[in-house]
Amino acid sequence: MNKKIERGLEVLVFNSRWLLAPFYIGLVGGIGMLLVKFGQEFFHVLPHVLEFSEGDFILALLTLVDMSLVANLLLIIVFSGYENFVSKIDTQGHEDRPDWMGKVDFSGLKMKVIASIVAISAIELLKAFVNMSATIGDGSGVWAWTNADKAIAWKLGIHFILVLSGVLFALMDRIAEGTSHSKKESESH
Repeated sequence: MNKKIERGLEVLVFNSRWLLAPFYIGLVGGIGMLLVKFGQEFFHVLPHVLEFSEGDFILALLTLVDMSLVANLLLIIVFSGYENFVSKIDTQGHEDRPDWMGKVDFSGLKMKVIASIVAISAIELLKAFVNMSATIGDGSGVWAWTNADKAIAWKLGIHFILVLSGVLFALMDRIAEGTSHSKKESESH
């Protein structure tokens, strides 16, 4: 009787992975909503492309790049998360199947997410630099922090922390990978 209860619990726990499927469907919906915002921004910029200054046009393009990076990040999370935690996606024979599908484990997913977040942060920082005010002070020779300067300083600090976090994640994965390799080598001897 105990084995039967244990087996039932194990089946229940294993099948609970399907509770994650609605999360991934929601993220697919998020990509759809992002597409709507991308189209809105694109069609907002399109009629004014000849009127924009170079800086304003670059800002508009960076906004579109930013949205596409977020969409890519969501797609990576959907594909990899679903395959790692719910079920394999059966597209083996499909000619458009991305090479990385089915090969990104949780550690790889974590690294792709942090790399994407750093890239998005870099785009936001670049947008802030392009949009930065030309005035450095009030003309008195004494430089004073403006709100724009403070905002850029915060963005730089946050970007640095994200980059540092990415490096630390990579270092931790490398250490863990080295530990598992040395453990396997010692077990084989």
